[in-house]
Amino acid sequence: MATKKAAGSTSLGRDSAGRRLGVKITDGEWAKAGAIIIRQRGSKYYPGLNVKKGKDDTLFALKSGFVKFTTKKLKKFDGSLKITKIVNVVTKEATLKKTVAKVKKAKKNTKSNSLKK
Repeated sequence: MATKKAAGSTSLGRDSAGRRLGVKITDGEWAKAGAIIIRQRGSKYYPGLNVKKGKDDTLFALKSGFVKFTTKKLKKFDGSLKITKIVNVVTKEATLKKTVAKVKKAKKNTKSNSLKK
């Protein structure tokens, strides 16, 4: 005679493994070309500059650079506004051009201020 009662089988009790979705490279981090930035189902985040969307909605970098997240209000088909999250990859050349332009502008302002005196 058995000391324990036999356990019956159940049709439930199965679960799939997690899909490891989410943000892989955060804002301000360096991303190599081809690096996965976000794994997602559906379009929670949209691709921006130097970013492309894969067939499974994964966002990946086209060029090496710094990851930048921005938000933008876009008009939907019914006329309502939707705040969308856009992922960009800003290359080193673009950041250098911006800093050079800022320095030139600052120098120009200091020259014009000194001439006014």
